[in-house]
Amino acid sequence: MATSTTYVPGTTKVAMFELEGRVALVTGAGQGVGRGIAQVLARQGATVAVNDLELERADATAALIAEAGGKAAVGAFDVGDIAAVTEGVAALEAELGPLDILVNNAGIPPSMTTVQFRDMHPDAWRPYIDVNLYGVMNCVKATVDGMCERGWGRIVTISSGAGTSGLNIGISAYAAGKGGALSFMRHLAMEVAQYGVTANTLALGLMGRGDGTPMPELARRVPLGRLGTGEDVGAAVAWLAAEGEWVTGQTIGLNGGSLTS
Repeated sequence: MATSTTYVPGTTKVAMFELEGRVALVTGAGQGVGRGIAQVLARQGATVAVNDLELERADATAALIAEAGGKAAVGAFDVGDIAAVTEGVAALEAELGPLDILVNNAGIPPSMTTVQFRDMHPDAWRPYIDVNLYGVMNCVKATVDGMCERGWGRIVTISSGAGTSGLNIGISAYAAGKGGALSFMRHLAMEVAQYGVTANTLALGLMGRGDGTPMPELARRVPLGRLGTGEDVGAAVAWLAAEGEWVTGQTIGLNGGSLTS
């Protein structure tokens, strides 16, 4: 929750990104970027509902948060399944209280490969749309009414530069899902702004694997000289959640300067 301290330039120290008393759901938080986001939000005081398709991964993230003194609970469900999402969110809210913050991070289906669209069988399209578009819509559907009724909510969708720029690397179906969710968020933001709910998208650039594996060839493509981390993304999410009251309907590039706007 943002501090209410009055800021006087040069005289008042303002604590930033405070999320005490808030409850956040982070999807796909069992590893990588999602784990980093969950850890940052917990460090800023939020109680974090850790979602992942695999219970073991979700448990591992929740354990890391608890070891650092934070508060976390686990919800293992498939974001592409509306019934599972509805049931999972209801169980988490019964345990933790109403969800104030939704971070739609889940985005890579287990079957993901790089293949040119001309070589893809239509049966292979659906997993990308299910997780990247329907996954976002399902989670929003399960949480946004409560946010609007309470007059406060923050929705952040983690997208990709692939959703904003064309690339010849065989990820067209993935990009279709990412681009669809990005457009959905813009329209959602306009629909719920009057209720005190914001909706924004972070379009990520080249990210590290999250296991410390150095990838110098990729890092050299980034103007700032390194790959992104879950902590980088978590900091941006924490800012939007705690301090971004007047920011909505935006797609913010988080890419080390790889794409400019």
